[in-house]
Amino acid sequence: MIRPVKSFWLLAFLLIGQFVYCQHNARPVPLQNILATISKMHEVQFNYLEKEVAAIQVVPPSKELSLSAKLTYLEQQTGLQFARINEKYIAVSSKKAESIPETESLEKITIPLQEITIARYLTTGISKSLTGAFIIKPKHFGILPGLTEPDVLQTMQQLPGIYSADETTSNLNVRSGTHDQNLFLWNGIRLFQTGHFFGMISVFSPTLTEKVTIFKNGTSAFYGESTSSLVAITSFTENEVKPATGFSSNLISAEFHTQMPLSERANFRISARRSYTDLLATPTYQNYYDRVFQNTIVTDIHSQKNAAYHSAETFYFYDFTAQYQQKIGNRSEVTAAVIGISNVLDIHQENANAIQFRAKNSQLEQQNFGVTTGIQHHWNENHTTKADGYISYYNLDATNNALENNQNLNQQNRVTDMGIRIEDHQKITSDFTFSSGYQYNEIGITNNDNINKPVYSRKVKEVVRSHAAIVETVYQPNNRFFLKTGLRTNYIETFSKFILEPRLQLDYALTTSLHLEISGERKSQTASQIIDLQQDFLGIEKRRWTLSNETTIPIQRSSQIAIGFTYKTQDWLLSMDNYYKKVSGISSRSQAFQNQLEFIKINGDYSVLGSEFLIQRNFGRVYSWLSYGITNSEYTFDTYIPSQFTNNFQVVHSISWAGVYEYKQLKIAVGSKWHSGRPETTPLSSVVALDNPLKPTINYNMPNNTTLSDYFQVNFSAAYTWQLQCGAQLELAAAVLNILDKKNLINRYYRVNTDTNSIESVNTYSLSRTPNLSVKYTF
Repeated sequence: MIRPVKSFWLLAFLLIGQFVYCQHNARPVPLQNILATISKMHEVQFNYLEKEVAAIQVVPPSKELSLSAKLTYLEQQTGLQFARINEKYIAVSSKKAESIPETESLEKITIPLQEITIARYLTTGISKSLTGAFIIKPKHFGILPGLTEPDVLQTMQQLPGIYSADETTSNLNVRSGTHDQNLFLWNGIRLFQTGHFFGMISVFSPTLTEKVTIFKNGTSAFYGESTSSLVAITSFTENEVKPATGFSSNLISAEFHTQMPLSERANFRISARRSYTDLLATPTYQNYYDRVFQNTIVTDIHSQKNAAYHSAETFYFYDFTAQYQQKIGNRSEVTAAVIGISNVLDIHQENANAIQFRAKNSQLEQQNFGVTTGIQHHWNENHTTKADGYISYYNLDATNNALENNQNLNQQNRVTDMGIRIEDHQKITSDFTFSSGYQYNEIGITNNDNINKPVYSRKVKEVVRSHAAIVETVYQPNNRFFLKTGLRTNYIETFSKFILEPRLQLDYALTTSLHLEISGERKSQTASQIIDLQQDFLGIEKRRWTLSNETTIPIQRSSQIAIGFTYKTQDWLLSMDNYYKKVSGISSRSQAFQNQLEFIKINGDYSVLGSEFLIQRNFGRVYSWLSYGITNSEYTFDTYIPSQFTNNFQVVHSISWAGVYEYKQLKIAVGSKWHSGRPETTPLSSVVALDNPLKPTINYNMPNNTTLSDYFQVNFSAAYTWQLQCGAQLELAAAVLNILDKKNLINRYYRVNTDTNSIESVNTYSLSRTPNLSVKYTF
């Protein structure tokens, strides 16, 4: 337990030594690196032409200087002009006016003042755009309670209306939706696995991530195959890539990344991360382990029998990304990228009391690999065409060798998703933009189960092919009015069915501070996750992907409408969003029932009516925010009695608060989360039903007749960054999740104890107090 911590701080001290060395050996560094550092320190953005700054290198100004003093210093050293456009934007230009060739891109000096409505939403690096999307830029990320780095999916849970029913990134619930109803894209590749360590850590490394776009409603018509939210992650950069390498580590994993220009127009970037949990057991890993594996075959291996077993587990994960960008002339660009994600769990079990010694090995592997390539061409400054193709492969494979009966069970879930996309965007006038596109998608899913005792084998393979035609318009006649409309026409070739999906986003400035927002959408999806048995895949990753067949599993369809207001001044932010959402075609097997509906296969829908509120106040170096959400969500299953009851993922009330202090290189955050308990179904009696003496059962009350106890958690984070004079950067961060060590009950179900023919409750508790440390060094 002590060795990894010692190693961690040894690395930190070595890096600090490098820092001291650099302080006394200052040397010139690229101006673009200096501007990037100043942007992050002072929350400003520089706009410039690449050709004017690319070759300039100067000794960085002292970090103790004010922003104005740094700009004056840079003007003296570079001969450039630094003009303040407003509080956020600074234009960089040569003092001597030069004519610019027609072929020169002016994108670097374009100031998108109307693109962002809220520049800092919750924290630095999170903004909200006129399109209704939340934009996260990890490189400009501030700090949030409980996080040592900008974990994409953990950050997403800070937004109103988004939470995880079981504290994982593989079970995100957006406005009462299930996790599989969210669409996750990495550079256009659909990912079917989003969590490492079975959901405790996001698979998306923030190191090379440039931008994360999140839609809860009003999604662009260019995105389909989801009935809830969209999370689109982009790692391609619009800026010139400078050589940079970095190492980082926390108490779970270590990471390496590097980027390098191959020429003036081409660059290559890679990142790789691996846990060392199979080598060292840190306190952070042990707490994650206890949270993930409680009530699974890993820790509950007795199969409800009185026998003595020993088990040993080996777990590790890794991920990697690689990407290539090549500009062709001044108008075209080619891109290619790959991503790989893997989790491996090995379980060794022994029967200690058996007369004949027995030992078995079980294993679970989960992988997602993807590749994409694309091309983009600018016909002129008002007309752009894009085309790309992608393949995503997902595999979940579990082998369970039971000690007590020598039963061997192998289960496999495979997904192959491939497609092509073509987009055309044309600015017809200064007020009106018209976009169109075509998409083709083919998704195949295989489910395979094999048992030796009794001999049983099942293999089901399904394929769905679909086409989509897209049109989208944006009308913005002035700074007060923004309207985006879209229509996605899906043709499901497999079922010979058309599905129309209109989209809408309106933003109207009633005053300079008050905005009215109206959004709406209809969406659909053919792929979803179901649970056949709670013990599937060792009881850890119980969900398997499957496809709609329009009989037992229909196509899911959603409709959503929302109206809200945003009030923004220099120091205040107030927002309110009221919404109604309905999703039809859901299967009871996709909703994680663990009551009388667990083995019933019926289809229905759910509807949710809710409101989300946010108040944020800026006190200079300190800012704070408070959010509140209220929802009423119900299922409707017409063939079941009662036909209506509470949604499994409903939390009626939820409150989040955080306070953040930022001063120069120091950042501190503390925050809390509270929400009412999730629904629970209790037994009618503590005595089992013996209608069939050989198979006793439980008689339940009405579904979701009560709720669990309330959830409460307090989290803390702190980080300090050293901007080294030799162009390097060192960051140390510490965080504590559940600092009060509150034992929150997050799930409860009931089962029959076959030894005593009695009913016992099985409780799942939240993560206990969990510290984490991280160090990151880039140069």
